[in-house]
Amino acid sequence: MSNPETEFPLVVVVLKGYPRLSETFIAQELRALEKSGLRLQLVSLRHPTDKSTHPIHQEIVSTVNYLPEYLYQEPRRVFSSWRKARRLPGYRAARAVWLKDLRRDLTPNRIRRFGQALVLAAEMPTETAMIYVHFLHTPASVGRYAAMMTDQKWACSAHAKDIWTTPEWELREKLEDLDWLVTCTSVNAAYLSGLAADPKKVSLMYHGLDLARFPDFAARRHVRDGSQAEAPVEILSVGRAVAKKGYDDLLNALAALPGDIHWHFTHIGGGPLLKDLKEQAADLGLADRIDWRGALAQSEVLDALKSADIFVLASRIAEDGDRDGLPNVLMEAQSQKLATVATDVSAIPELIMDGETGLLVEPQNPDAMAAALERLIRNPDLRTKLSNAGNARLRDLFDVQKWVGKLAEGLGAPHTSELRDGTGGS
Repeated sequence: MSNPETEFPLVVVVLKGYPRLSETFIAQELRALEKSGLRLQLVSLRHPTDKSTHPIHQEIVSTVNYLPEYLYQEPRRVFSSWRKARRLPGYRAARAVWLKDLRRDLTPNRIRRFGQALVLAAEMPTETAMIYVHFLHTPASVGRYAAMMTDQKWACSAHAKDIWTTPEWELREKLEDLDWLVTCTSVNAAYLSGLAADPKKVSLMYHGLDLARFPDFAARRHVRDGSQAEAPVEILSVGRAVAKKGYDDLLNALAALPGDIHWHFTHIGGGPLLKDLKEQAADLGLADRIDWRGALAQSEVLDALKSADIFVLASRIAEDGDRDGLPNVLMEAQSQKLATVATDVSAIPELIMDGETGLLVEPQNPDAMAAALERLIRNPDLRTKLSNAGNARLRDLFDVQKWVGKLAEGLGAPHTSELRDGTGGS
């Protein structure tokens, strides 16, 4: 019998933080890659801060190596890594690139990136076949410097903030150095292709949804219409309380709903703006109609999706350029046949087709958001039509299993007929 430890490639996966409740798309990808036959060594730049994890995190078998989050916390480890890394074939080239970057970005973070890269390179397993990085900003810098030192190929998965808040000079140079890049929206792909000297390095690959974890909700019935106080329409949103999510706009929209409509709003997610949002809700007289539930595990989010009538997301482009890509929570909502209201920001229209699979409004327009919410609240039949269509399109185009095979192949996975469990990553 062949030995999988020698037969299957080892890919070092560099992550900003692991595990994270807000990054289920990464967790589902990692598990699918494991099932594809790849061996993974996870490397995290930060230690976890969430108090719980999703069930899928317990299924992931790959080990995690936590780099020094701040260099002063592990000086001996950093110094020992430098002594080893400086003897590597690409150390001088990596150091020259880092110094060039540092002159253009003279920040402690840039110094920390090189220190973490030293540790990553020094502790790289000898059988590593490739470095694969999630996020094109800080993690890609660490992965890039370490790849240069160790003469390894590296690839990247780019998402949202990491693309739109990184300077163009840095994006161009990383795109020049990496082997290939995948990104989760056509908007991202078009932008990065335009920056790349070789546009063929950039490919569109939707995260998609692991539909085995979000089975069709056959019991869905849209009946509540906001006319009865004892049966308010349940509105749900899941997302971190950060500027790009537009929750202040959403609260203003809820406050603008007509007084004869009975509704209740639930928010799931952590984030730095929660305190401000709760104060805003109180000022608007909405406090007794809102349930702030904080960050929850995926099973609890799924229960909330089944209990709600409408899912809403008021995404916008933040002042620093940060924005959503294609939020997985919208896919999760559609998997449970929730009628969806969202803003036409970034790649959201790639999933939500206005008037066909949901309703779209322009960002930072609470009146338009309120009008869309009122329309869905008062019309259960419209909710049924849109949610059924959204669910069908999701399952046809955004099944993660239709995309992850291509990614696994790029990382060196064996042919599906050779998979150890025969599942094809499902």
